[in-house]
Amino acid sequence: MNGDLIHLLEEKMPTFSKGQKLIAQYLINSYDKAAYMTAARLGALVGVSESTVVRFAIELGFEGYPELQKSLQEIIRTRLTYNQRIAVTNNRIGDGDLLDKVLLSDSEKIRSTLDAISREDFHRAVDRIINAKQIFIMGVRSSASLASFLSYSLNLVFDNIRLVHTTSGSEVFESLFPMTKDDVLIAISFPRYSTRIVNAVEYAHQIGAGVIALTDNRKSPIAQHASEVLVAQSDMASYIDSLVAPLSVINAITVAIGRKKQSEIEERFDKLEQLWEEFDVYQKHK
Repeated sequence: MNGDLIHLLEEKMPTFSKGQKLIAQYLINSYDKAAYMTAARLGALVGVSESTVVRFAIELGFEGYPELQKSLQEIIRTRLTYNQRIAVTNNRIGDGDLLDKVLLSDSEKIRSTLDAISREDFHRAVDRIINAKQIFIMGVRSSASLASFLSYSLNLVFDNIRLVHTTSGSEVFESLFPMTKDDVLIAISFPRYSTRIVNAVEYAHQIGAGVIALTDNRKSPIAQHASEVLVAQSDMASYIDSLVAPLSVINAITVAIGRKKQSEIEERFDKLEQLWEEFDVYQKHK
């Protein structure tokens, strides 16, 4: 429901009871604050009972209030400006130990990702990467760092890696132009989603190439045309997003590929080590 929730509330407003209208109006006007409130807190703020808030969520089609909260949280991740994100995050974290809270939150995202990610899509994605003629990797804005790391990791194993340049819209399609149906595009995107990567995924789908989407949910715009969807939890960490979970998924992909291509990799790394030694790539231990 996510982005349609506000529209739904506005549309159904005339049908709500007096108490429901108070809840709905607060959600419409202050969804950034409500997204991290308990049902009891929200009820107290608008002058209704906690049970009224829970029943309201169920009547909207959610299983319960936590699902309504998640929908609100998705809205703020896609709509808020950087300054609004800072304000929301400061309110959530409070004045406690920042290091403790941020790291614990990151570890929880990895656990949630482990519980939710499709093993079938993961293994199919690994096989698709191994068997692709060319491997295109794309991430925009904050996701560009993930794309760069994945490109670096796979470049050690494959000779057919193409990191898509995303400085301009035309540059994206110039990079994708050599793509064929025998290739794969690994698209990485988290809210707020970039139009460029959505267009790139649509292009890859049109020409019949495989698309592996690493994103935050199956309703993500880059998941719509993906052959495999790898869902990794992300969340606001002040003005930037926490991307530790998608990075862990990338690590898992790299390890899985290494296992499947172990004999080839060992020979390749033997040659690389000789090259690194010859040209003093790494500091030598005395």
